[in-house]
Formats: sequence, structure tokens, C-alpha cells
Amino acid sequence: MDFTFSFVWVIIGLLIAAAGGAVVYFHQPIADNMASGVSSYERVKLFGVITVVVGLLIAANLHTLILTFIVNIIRGGK
Repeated sequence: MDFTFSFVWVIIGLLIAAAGGAVVYFHQPIADNMASGVSSYERVKLFGVITVVVGLLIAANLHTLILTFIVNIIRGGK
């Protein structure tokens, strides 16, 4: 699969990364209100960091390469 650059995916990826950054920044109020409080601060922060990484992968349009690689492994290669 060829790599193609798209400004739409850059904008979508940056929005996802910004949302993940907001989760990392505001992890304590989010954990207090939506999770089980102090015991889940690190878990909420981890989900935020994972969201930032996924957003950056989408912004670089690498998600299609990774998903194609995984599907080819599952199907038996090609």
C-alpha cells in the first residue's frame, strides 16, 4: 500500500491528539467524576497518552499502513 498525505486526516488526528492531551491534563477531575477516583488517576492518564499516540499516528496517516499490515498477517500474508 502506498503512503498518501491528506490534510483531512491531519486535522482529524490533531483533534484526537488534542482530546487525549486534554484528558492527560485534566485526569484528576475526569477520574473523580467518571471513574473510581484516586485509584484510577494513572489509568485515566494512560488512556489519554494512548489517545495522543493514536491521534499522532492518524495525523501522519500511518494508521492505514498499520491496519493493512495487521490484516495481511491475519489473512496469511501477501
